Amino acid sequence: MNRVIPLQSAAAACDSQDRAILKERGQREVFCGLTGIIWLHRKIQDAFFLVVGSRTCAHLVQSAAGVMIFAEPRFATAIIDDHDLAGLADANEELDRVVDQLLTRRPDIKMLFLVGSCPSEVIKLDLSRAAERLSKTYTPRVRILNYSGSGIETTFTQGEDACLAALAKEIPRHAQDHPAQREVDLLIVGCLADVVEDQFSRIFNELGIESYAFFPPRRSGDIPCLGPNTRYLLVQPFLTETARVLDDMGAKRIPAPFPLGVEGTEGWFAAAAKAFGIDPNHVEKVIAPKRQRANLALERQRQVLNGRSIFFFPDSQLEIPLARFLHRELGMQLTEIGMPYIHRQHLAEELALLPAEVSLSEGQDVEKQLDRCRNYRPDMVVCGLGLANPLEAEGMTTKWSIELVFTPIQGFDQAADLAELFARPLVRRTKFAA
Repeated sequence: MNRVIPLQSAAAACDSQDRAILKERGQREVFCGLTGIIWLHRKIQDAFFLVVGSRTCAHLVQSAAGVMIFAEPRFATAIIDDHDLAGLADANEELDRVVDQLLTRRPDIKMLFLVGSCPSEVIKLDLSRAAERLSKTYTPRVRILNYSGSGIETTFTQGEDACLAALAKEIPRHAQDHPAQREVDLLIVGCLADVVEDQFSRIFNELGIESYAFFPPRRSGDIPCLGPNTRYLLVQPFLTETARVLDDMGAKRIPAPFPLGVEGTEGWFAAAAKAFGIDPNHVEKVIAPKRQRANLALERQRQVLNGRSIFFFPDSQLEIPLARFLHRELGMQLTEIGMPYIHRQHLAEELALLPAEVSLSEGQDVEKQLDRCRNYRPDMVVCGLGLANPLEAEGMTTKWSIELVFTPIQGFDQAADLAELFARPLVRRTKFAA
């Protein structure tokens, strides 16, 4: 029997359009986009992220990343202090001075991101012009780009989207004009842990897809080249702006569920294989042993999670793919799934796999959502750090959604690890109660 998930792009799109979604606007409880630097600086190994912001920005990034200063991290903050706020210094001259000091001391930096934040003095500073001005001085030794990590945006994962959108504009088109770059048929878009990238590479090779590249690359000089027939596959559901840039450049998105859990990973690879005309029997031959091994590994967590109810507050933008995995593969009962923003086209295949009766909400009015959560009284709540402790104090079991972005969770071999992240808090609470 062919276990490849039938992709239902047209039907799925129709279903997602018909599904009722509660839209809310009010107080939000999310991190800002600067948080993305924590995993981006590990991914692009010769890039540096210079936040232009306040001491609060510096404390956030430094404490969240947990890297000692003497370890020569690849991020820092150019702090806007009282001298700048009083208008006693030219902010552009100050920024140029800091960048010069940095690039003189760190010749290993090949790409510099100027990252905006939300203090009013930073918003007034035109970082795109600053990046353009500094590029004239440091190109080709260092490529300088900019993006906003402001907390005024919707949620923290938009930091990765904004960074990759800025980087995507640097992707060259047509190899004949850029002989140093490799033209690819398939671009895999979104940050993945190196171990997951290596696993995915092996599967693509087994499937017979040889012309592919991951974006962002591990080295800034390895940016691939888009050809006239390049297609791209998203690994994260929050890359709206990056996808728009690639669409404008002529690349075609492959509709697919996201590679979370066994079913999502299988559907993701099947969508790529279908786009390149690979025989479904060959796809099944490659995927079957990996699916079987991953399903066996899920059995222990299934015994813990089956029948338990779960509520999602909007935070990471991963909520819908995670809910699909927990419901369909582990038997959890969904109450409400909140997302900061629902992109109906990118999530069409995911929405089609959710039960019709589940409540979906977009945006946030946190007080109303807390009331609904208390009424449901779920076995587990997925939320941001700011809500977790108060809900734990009310006797609820919580899971920090930001942990799901830091951890390698995509792919067959990580499905059990992903399930374990949800099973562990329930097991811990049971032991405390005993």
